[in-house]
Amino acid sequence: MKQVQSYADLVAENERLRLQLEEATDTIQAIRTGQVDALVVEGREGHELYTLKTADLTYRVIIETMNEGAVTLGLGGLIVYCNSTFASLVDKPLSQVIGLSFYNFVSPDCRALCQSVFTAEAGEKRRAELTLISTLGNLVPCLLSVTTLELDEGTSLSVIVTDLTVQKETQQLLRQNNDRLEKSNMALEVSNNALNLSNDNLQQFAYVASHDLQEPLRKIQSFGDLLRTNYGPELGEQGLDMIGRMGSAATRMSLLIKDLLNYSRLTTEQAPFESVNLYALLVDTLDDLSVAIDESGAVIDYENLPVVDGDPAQLQQLFLNLLSNALKFRRPNTTPHIQLSARQVLSADIPVSALSVPIDNAQSRAFHEISVADNGIGFDEKYVDRIFQVFQRLHGKTHYPGSGVGLAIARKVVFNHRGGLTAYSKPGEGATFIIYLPA
Repeated sequence: MKQVQSYADLVAENERLRLQLEEATDTIQAIRTGQVDALVVEGREGHELYTLKTADLTYRVIIETMNEGAVTLGLGGLIVYCNSTFASLVDKPLSQVIGLSFYNFVSPDCRALCQSVFTAEAGEKRRAELTLISTLGNLVPCLLSVTTLELDEGTSLSVIVTDLTVQKETQQLLRQNNDRLEKSNMALEVSNNALNLSNDNLQQFAYVASHDLQEPLRKIQSFGDLLRTNYGPELGEQGLDMIGRMGSAATRMSLLIKDLLNYSRLTTEQAPFESVNLYALLVDTLDDLSVAIDESGAVIDYENLPVVDGDPAQLQQLFLNLLSNALKFRRPNTTPHIQLSARQVLSADIPVSALSVPIDNAQSRAFHEISVADNGIGFDEKYVDRIFQVFQRLHGKTHYPGSGVGLAIARKVVFNHRGGLTAYSKPGEGATFIIYLPA
């Protein structure tokens, strides 16, 4: 029967254990600060001497302050030294880690891998990813790098433990982002296929518009001219008026089809950009409009037009449409006066509503601001968005003929050049169209 200890015996035993704990704590602190030159550790073959003569204080400070866990293992994976980083990884006080088996902190499914790394030959790969288990039950993914140390006292293992938690979380986020990106790419591919199909349909429409639809209109106009020439007297004044209206309707329809064809081509046919001198381009455009200019007696002033990167054909269409509008919507009994000027502005100065896509003003960019101002009939600015839409007209086609597509084409051209277009006006005071093109 076990003898029951007295109160005095228990007090004495408690004091003895306290002194042993203090001694162990002092020893660990002495090891960490470099005050101890050697340790005697009891092993299977008796007491073994571990000398610390070669470890200087600077090296120990580096080990103690490094971000990786550092562990020295003795016989059977016994931890004879570790730094505070490793103790933090396993959620255990440093003083309680030394003397334990390293395998205590290895996940059961990783212990065979861990043992194979510890027992591998020096020339073999001695790195492995495995999972540690902290005393709180947390799973910590780590990379072990093992080196054999041949010391005077025998063979030890130096283990560097790198916490991979952040790396694994980052990899998981990357996988999730890649999955989302892959889905987005698939959706984009579907959209691109739909866009290509739409472009194919537009090209088919362009073919029909330029051939099949125009041919009947040409016949209507031709037959109307024949009726007027050959049967004019028999048709009488009323018949001739009807023939004239039929011809005018066919002409308008032909113009409308032509403008729609031009608008569709702006989407389906994109030529490579080149350097375009807008001054020279404007001279050619005015030559194309010479008849209308002479008939109206218009005065057109222009200077300092810049050189830009763009599609010459599209840019000529832009100026052709804007100048045609200025000549068409002139005030009665007033000589048309059109002024073109240019200057450079920053993206922050451009109205957001004028642009095809918003511009990040934190990265300020230069643009050419080209204004086309006239002294025509003008319009109410509340309709400024409407005038750039297809088939939108502010005035009756009786007084101002046209298809209602010209300004829509102008804006499409500017958007194709990553620029902007807007207008300012008052009824009876003319209008100013502002073009923005990247400098």
